[in-house]
Amino acid sequence: MATTISINGEKHTIDADGDTPLLWVLRDILGMTGTKFGCGMALCGACTVHIDGTATRSCVTSLDSIGSSEITTIEAIGSTAAGAKIQKAWLDQEVVQCGYCQSGQIMSAAALLASNPHPTDADIDDAMSGNICRCGTYVRIREAIKQAAQSS
Repeated sequence: MATTISINGEKHTIDADGDTPLLWVLRDILGMTGTKFGCGMALCGACTVHIDGTATRSCVTSLDSIGSSEITTIEAIGSTAAGAKIQKAWLDQEVVQCGYCQSGQIMSAAALLASNPHPTDADIDDAMSGNICRCGTYVRIREAIKQAAQSS
């Protein structure tokens, strides 16, 4: 069944079952591979995108549930104010090691700063919980979020 969705400001008509996870629409149908598959159960955060500005796990979000919402992926997050600050801070703090989880980490951090430009440590912990980093760069992730918040 054909469904039209808005991703990164562009309309895409998708021919897929309504229960198809958004993650597979992005990766397999549209070829947007920045959003990663991690666990498939919304536990690791690697698949995080924004739906109407809210950090959302795309592996458990069905195509039918999107409706007229605007989806933002890692490919476009740098064009938002919060996303650009986060990406700069990520580079400044040398957050990335293997890099696999980083698109989800950046998407969660950008959603946090968009809704709360000056988060406390508790706010950061809450927003980033559920984003797993096998390399353990959590300290640098926190410092990058704080740097991005200070640049506001």
